[in-house]
Amino acid sequence: MSDEVRQSIVDALAQMNYDVDDVTGDTVLGPAGLDLESLAVAELAVRVEDTFGVKFTDEELEKLADYTLDRFAAEVAGRAEPARSAPVAPAAAAE
Repeated sequence: MSDEVRQSIVDALAQMNYDVDDVTGDTVLGPAGLDLESLAVAELAVRVEDTFGVKFTDEELEKLADYTLDRFAAEVAGRAEPARSAPVAPAAAAE
């Protein structure tokens, strides 16, 4: 799952017009790497939230710029995994 999440994040960054040619798992999202500003971090988080059904608090968003791509992907995958493995409620019987 983490590889799927990582590729989705890279795709989202490319759609946001960031150069992802030299991006590795160790690339930092913020100033020390891709140089995403707070608004771009928020946009990336919203794209990931919409894709994987996860949520980040405002406090967490402030810290995401310090994350590497792999750390962010692992965080998203860890949050999405329980949702995907949760039992699905049976559909209501048609009347």
